[in-house]
Amino acid sequence: MTYKVALTGGIASGKTAVSDMFAELGVTVIDADIIAREVVARGSEALQAITEHFGKEVLTETDELDREKLRSKVFSDELQRQWLNDLLHPLIRSEMKQRQAIAQSAYSISVIPLLYESGQYREYDRVLTVDCPTAIQLERLMERDQSTLEQAQAILDKQATREQRLSIADDVIVNDSDLHSLKQSVITLDNQYRQLARN
Repeated sequence: MTYKVALTGGIASGKTAVSDMFAELGVTVIDADIIAREVVARGSEALQAITEHFGKEVLTETDELDREKLRSKVFSDELQRQWLNDLLHPLIRSEMKQRQAIAQSAYSISVIPLLYESGQYREYDRVLTVDCPTAIQLERLMERDQSTLEQAQAILDKQATREQRLSIADDVIVNDSDLHSLKQSVITLDNQYRQLARN
């Protein structure tokens, strides 16, 4: 069992950029969002359950999950969202645990956007939060999704606050500068985590 680091951060804070840099250093990266897509792949049991629950209209013409349609069904309906979470979260966690168990690197990084909300941070040796000012987050989000300020703010409001995410962090990377500074922060932490893993 390798040393386990959980990586979190708000939407558009730079989690992917940071996890990609760790991957470049040879660290096993396990991304909850990627696994979330894999567990509902075409032909999966989870997709079958979703189709039975919500109807065939949540499928694309090629029988894959239409994320937009599913999102619109659960976004404003708390009960439906809860049903979906109860189905998917155990599958995602189980797959992440399996991958952590076979990780070959000195430590593994698990990218979990909703780490605070799910309470999973208690299961990790260390928590790394990628942080940036809310104004930068909103700016990046609007640019990335071509959304309005109101839409971006609504997404932010559904997530844990910066304060909540920082309250569970052992380490914080502030991503408000350039990629070079970001890389230096990652290299420093990589050395630290390798040391901790050895101990």
